[in-house]
Amino acid sequence: MQQDDYQRLRLKIIATTLAFSFVPLLALGVTIYLKTESVYVSKVYGNLRTLVENKKNTIDLFLNERISQLTTLAFTESFDQLSDEKYLEKVFSFLQIHSKSFIDLQVIDQDGKTVSYCGPYRLQNVNYSQEPWFNMAMARGLYVSDVFLGFRKYPHFIIAVTRREGDRSWILRAAIDSDIFDSLVRSVHLGKSGDAFLMTSENVLQTKPRFDDTILEKIEFPRFAKFSGSRVEEFAVKGKTSLYAMAWLDYKDWLLVIKDDPREEFMPLYQARWLLIFILLGGTLLIIGGAVFISNSMVRQLVRSEREKASLDASLTQSSKMAALGKLAAGVAHEVNNPLAIIMEKAGWMRDLLSEEDIKGSPNFKEYEDAVQKIEFHVRRAKDVTHRLLGFARRMDPLRDDINVNILLDQTKSFLENEASFRNIEIMTDYDRGLPCITSDASQLQQVFLNILDNAIDAIDKDGVITVTTRHDKEAGAVVIAIADTGKGMPKEVAEKIFDPFFTTKKVGEGTGLGLTISYSIIEKLGGKIVLHSVEGKGTTFTITLPVS
Repeated sequence: MQQDDYQRLRLKIIATTLAFSFVPLLALGVTIYLKTESVYVSKVYGNLRTLVENKKNTIDLFLNERISQLTTLAFTESFDQLSDEKYLEKVFSFLQIHSKSFIDLQVIDQDGKTVSYCGPYRLQNVNYSQEPWFNMAMARGLYVSDVFLGFRKYPHFIIAVTRREGDRSWILRAAIDSDIFDSLVRSVHLGKSGDAFLMTSENVLQTKPRFDDTILEKIEFPRFAKFSGSRVEEFAVKGKTSLYAMAWLDYKDWLLVIKDDPREEFMPLYQARWLLIFILLGGTLLIIGGAVFISNSMVRQLVRSEREKASLDASLTQSSKMAALGKLAAGVAHEVNNPLAIIMEKAGWMRDLLSEEDIKGSPNFKEYEDAVQKIEFHVRRAKDVTHRLLGFARRMDPLRDDINVNILLDQTKSFLENEASFRNIEIMTDYDRGLPCITSDASQLQQVFLNILDNAIDAIDKDGVITVTTRHDKEAGAVVIAIADTGKGMPKEVAEKIFDPFFTTKKVGEGTGLGLTISYSIIEKLGGKIVLHSVEGKGTTFTITLPVS
């Protein structure tokens, strides 16, 4: 796989992880918030509905008590008794003991004339025959007015009860203190900007608002037809949105309105929403971080697996090459050895002939002798190649001996010290003196060391250093040998082929291309591994790892 493929895979893993993690988290968070919002809104609306209903019942109870008190008085006392102002004052004093809301008492005959009056105002001679409320009270028997100023020039409302005694009808009328009524309405426990007020069906205020002294004025407010029970709605008045709980009174067409600021009521919900957003953001960051971490780990593991697979494939390919080369080497060696034996035999016969006296006297004797020597030299060289081929082709089990690698390296180094010294190349050693002995084949290992050291000398050519290092890898249970040179190094494309059969970097005729191939095969048979690290222009290092046992 290419780097772009790994990047695409990483992005796919991240996207998949986010999709299967973030979407459920978001859905859960939104669901929880919506459910919480629904419950909380229902609770707020329910509280306002309960509040307005309780306050409506309280006001209705207040009106009912005043009506009941006045009705009881009208039907227990006669017109003649109540026409006496002194007697009326006694009755009024008794009423005020039980209720301070009554301002005055007034008895009015059927012609609208005031018969008797008890109170703080001068209303003894007032005639109400032309007042709308008088006619309505006479017709209905009971009348509760809206709040008005009247002759007193003071906000109040009246309750009038009509009693018929034979042919005579009369009205017992009482004025109710609007301040007490206002305090009754405004006693609702509200927030900082909440309010409560009464208004008529024409939107005329009957009580003073909390933040305004306006009364008996028409206000800007939606018109509502009379409905039963209570109602809670959210709408804007004068550009400001508020919650309004409303209920119509039973004894009067007055609408009780409780106003509340939704920002105050829903502040805990807003705080919960922001908390949920922060939790979702934190969870999202954790999920993204986890997805990136997991994807990187998986891709790294995949890259590692791909590299291991590639290494195994390369090893398998190399082993296959070795097997094929073994068969080829055996065939070539046997085919070449027979002619070489004949050539060597004939060269020996020619040398025997040259030893005769008559031939020694020949003027070309020296040339004959040199030719025979060259033939023998090249035959021996060819035999050495075929010997190596046969050694590579054999698949016999290696011998098992206890070997001190440091000593074996010193022995191998001694074979090449003269050549190295001639080229001004120093072979330095850095041995681990505590290196354990290994169980392996000394002769085959020596062949490997000899091949690598010989190649190192050729790579340096002149004036350089070869460093041989050994160490004990206790965790792996192995001995590690590193042979480094200060030669020219090699490019990557050459390093990849260095163990291939017949591949050589030497000039034509100077190398067979089998030394490192055979070395690779030997180390593999001995249960170890050989690794090349080369930097062009700086040098090459061969690292051999061999099991201790």
